[in-house]
Amino acid sequence: MIIVTEKEIAGLIDRKISFEAVEAVFAAMASKDAYNFPVIREAIGHADALYGFKSGFDRKSLVLGLKSGGYWPGNEARGLTNHQSTVILFDADTGMVKALVGGNLLTALRTAAASAVSIKHLAPKGAKVLGMIGAGHQSTFQMRAAVEQRDFEKVIGWNFHPEMLGRLADTAAELGLPFEEASLDQIGSEADVIISITSSHDPILLDAQVTGGTHIACMGTDTKGKQEIEAALVARATVFTDEIAQAVTIGECQHAIGNGTLKEADITELGAVINGSHQGRTSDDELTLFDGTGVGLQDLAVASAAVDLAIRKTADNKG
Repeated sequence: MIIVTEKEIAGLIDRKISFEAVEAVFAAMASKDAYNFPVIREAIGHADALYGFKSGFDRKSLVLGLKSGGYWPGNEARGLTNHQSTVILFDADTGMVKALVGGNLLTALRTAAASAVSIKHLAPKGAKVLGMIGAGHQSTFQMRAAVEQRDFEKVIGWNFHPEMLGRLADTAAELGLPFEEASLDQIGSEADVIISITSSHDPILLDAQVTGGTHIACMGTDTKGKQEIEAALVARATVFTDEIAQAVTIGECQHAIGNGTLKEADITELGAVINGSHQGRTSDDELTLFDGTGVGLQDLAVASAAVDLAIRKTADNKG
């Protein structure tokens, strides 16, 4: 069994590798070459933690495995990442354990890659303003991945706790972009691309606030009851997702589905756009929305890439 520890991941996986792995697995899902198994995600009744399993199998790459982990909201105060996870890969031919891989950084990279893939395929080509809703740990990964997909000229951001916006300002400065604290009304009217990455259980961005042709990547809602976007805004958009089954049950779409303003048939897998079987955005004035629920196959894809690179690195060192 190969073990790739958490501290090794940063030296193996970067944004480009993560992007390519996630884009490929979305395409495989849409072509029915890969599929996720049902998600288990529960509150454990201790430390306000959510814990669960995501798993799947990609017949094309023969990647089989699961991610075990969850969300411990008190970890940041302890100097730890709130999201904690580990990926286990199995040999598809024998079922034997193939690798154990630290999943914390991989989760951050694959989540950012998913929104970046959606921006590549769905955002207006001339997008200039990036709007960020949320300034937690994941927000910096999101911003760095997003700016590689369009020639953004500035970043505007909002957070429940404004004192945390320095994280977004610092990241934007590293990327050579000006940053401005903004109201939700301003983000809705000015941003060409909006990324929401919070743990909210109530809608933050409202339908009336978003005008013009915009792409929204909803990346925080991954559990029943969570919500970042008003259901009316979701229903108004042309909706895409990583996996429809998750979108309607634990994703941002769950609320519009629940009140009957959105039908399951109205949702398209992003992989269909990647494969060319769906045209994606049809005009610069269109409102598109990506419901990024986070699927196990994303984790398995980047973990598998990490294992391959670790093996190659070991071989090179021996040589």
